[in-house]
Amino acid sequence: MTKNDLLSLIIGEVLDDGMELTLADLCKACQLPAERVIEFVEQGVVEAQGNSPSHWRFQSVSIRRLRCARHLQHDLGINAAGAALALDLLEEVQRLRQKLRRFEQ
Repeated sequence: MTKNDLLSLIIGEVLDDGMELTLADLCKACQLPAERVIEFVEQGVVEAQGNSPSHWRFQSVSIRRLRCARHLQHDLGINAAGAALALDLLEEVQRLRQKLRRFEQ
């Protein structure tokens, strides 16, 4: 899968965990300006590897997290810090549900 293929994914398609994205790639994939992505990084919505925005690299899972954070902000009117907390809690609920399903089997 090429980087351009990844950027044109439809929501719900499996992402390649090994692919790294630049800030520009992530902005394009999430339809967000760099300033918003930087704010989300500062608030912990996504993790950036690198010393500065021009050298940042992101895992492909960042696309899903940023899209979700964008929807949380738009739909619920919460700020970036609130979106980070909500995403962490939603992921924890998902992990706990998966664990519970294993115990129920």
